[in-house]
Amino acid sequence: MEWVRGETIGHGTFSTVSLATVSHTDSGEFPRFVAVKSADSYGAASLANEKSVLDKLGDDCNEIVRCYGEYRTVENGEEMHNLFLEYASRGSLANNLKKLNGEGLPESTVRRHTGSVLRGLRHIHAKGFAHCDLKLGNILLFGDGSVKIADFGLAKRTGEVTASNDDGLQIRGTPLYMAPESVNDNEYGSEADVWALGCAVVEMFSGKTAWSVKVGSNFMSLLLRIGVGDELPRIPEALSEEGRDFLSK
Repeated sequence: MEWVRGETIGHGTFSTVSLATVSHTDSGEFPRFVAVKSADSYGAASLANEKSVLDKLGDDCNEIVRCYGEYRTVENGEEMHNLFLEYASRGSLANNLKKLNGEGLPESTVRRHTGSVLRGLRHIHAKGFAHCDLKLGNILLFGDGSVKIADFGLAKRTGEVTASNDDGLQIRGTPLYMAPESVNDNEYGSEADVWALGCAVVEMFSGKTAWSVKVGSNFMSLLLRIGVGDELPRIPEALSEEGRDFLSK
């Protein structure tokens, strides 16, 4: 396969995502443009996990980003691990929301996106996995307006024990989207994914995160609010009765 790395379109904890142009492939199954997620040896385990999970999930769910394969290169004397993924020309929902300057999306659009993500989660959970890092930054928007779940680097088998640190806490995912059982008991399963989706729905509609946090505040204070506080994520008053009922469950 022959391909050329283009502009950088995203950054993760362990990897960098670039737009790549595929000029030649023996199998012919690669599209002309793909997103290539690249990591050095430090981030190789995350990419390997993502590839393994996506392979097991298969290609029969339109709400999950497709993986085309992997390829290793040597760049500046260092081995790089590259994962070729479906390219979303309109970026993540998080980036699209930022362009609205604090405003949210119309409820009809939020409903459509939520339905797509629910179908994706149903497939993931039916296959015995939990995503563990569902957030707007990992929901990608395509040219036709459809959305797909991406970034399975932290995904794991449902019921698989998550190792904790010396304090008994394992931060797996993004604190703003973590469920109480994840904070309190290191439980990361299908229920935690659904909680994260609820947080994403609030953010899509209101343009603000479900939990109000001050810039520069310690994330541990947020985890305490989620895990042991009496506070619940705010449900936008402008949301329809049906929408509020959905979030209250």
